[in-house]
Amino acid sequence: MMDEKLRKDEPARTVKFSPPLYKQRYQFIKQLVSKHKPKKVADLGCADCRLLWMLKFCNCIEMLVGLDISEDVMKENMHKLYPLPGDYLQPSERSLTVILHQGSVAQKDPCMLGFDMVTCIELIEHLEVKELEKFPEVVFGFMSPAMIVITTPNSEFNPLLPTVTLFRHPDHKFEWNRAQFQNWALDAAARYDYTVEFTGLGAPPLEEDGVGFCTQIGVFVRKSLKNGEPEKCKEHVYKPIFKAVYPSLQDEKYLQTAVVNEVVRTSQTIARRLLVNRKSKIKKGCNDVETDCPFLASCFLKDVKDPSRTKADNPLMEPFINGQTVFVPLAKIFSIPKVKQLCGTSETLSKLITGKVALSNDGSALLIDTEYENEELELYNGL
Repeated sequence: MMDEKLRKDEPARTVKFSPPLYKQRYQFIKQLVSKHKPKKVADLGCADCRLLWMLKFCNCIEMLVGLDISEDVMKENMHKLYPLPGDYLQPSERSLTVILHQGSVAQKDPCMLGFDMVTCIELIEHLEVKELEKFPEVVFGFMSPAMIVITTPNSEFNPLLPTVTLFRHPDHKFEWNRAQFQNWALDAAARYDYTVEFTGLGAPPLEEDGVGFCTQIGVFVRKSLKNGEPEKCKEHVYKPIFKAVYPSLQDEKYLQTAVVNEVVRTSQTIARRLLVNRKSKIKKGCNDVETDCPFLASCFLKDVKDPSRTKADNPLMEPFINGQTVFVPLAKIFSIPKVKQLCGTSETLSKLITGKVALSNDGSALLIDTEYENEELELYNGL
């Protein structure tokens, strides 16, 4: 405990961090995620869900799980984890599921197995003695993720914080100095076959550099794959609070919507270009389009008895106009990089758009009605 009399006698000192220390902690986690690309991440003591909200934008993550003892706090903040309208308009290529559980880190639940990264941000100092004793067994031993990140206050920094008397938060059960945290961390790492590296955030003023960082951090990495079968724990003790499954191109219904939208947009763009070119020819009074412009020759064919000539194996691959209909070969559409990326194969393209757009009889071309161009069509037919 600090000497209150000495604190009153010494000049007021204000230590400020920019950005705020909590944001620096989240950014530290985000950098680790960017470096190691975990697919499954769990945040123990997720509280207001801010870290989970930030991590949901990391493209490598496919599952985010939050655990906290306070159901009320999670329910007040879980709205920020719902998918937004933009997520449905432009689904991600990866799948993402976000789940919240109410429960204690001193309890084992099979839903917490198989994670690549587990974060414990300013959590352990809130644990009672018995919970802290069980924490290594549950997190390091049972959960056994590939990486564990633990941050906690460094009590040696506290004298530089004018508002701190005993602990930084009234719910803290303890605050360790660097030696205490490192001894605890090294013991847990050795017992459960992890390595640990120590760092921190919030550097002290130059004249006080001996106190260490304001927040001390231990990054634990499992040395090897866990040997043997995972500990049997079939009973679910955590209470499910929230689950959101984000729209993804991994889901065929969202993939189909994305493909159809891209195909329609691309085809309409092609059709508009053909109509603009035709209008330009009309204005120039060009009748001999075949000799004047080979590309446009296909746009002015009046008698297309066999639309199947637009198949991929036909030399004439360009879109063309027949009467009031624009024929856009699927092979032409599939050559668009975005469409090819979404579908992978021309067969998949055909499967996804069949029944969703108008196709030629043989299914080889998409049809676009140009009836809205009646005046231009009539003008052309009168030439």
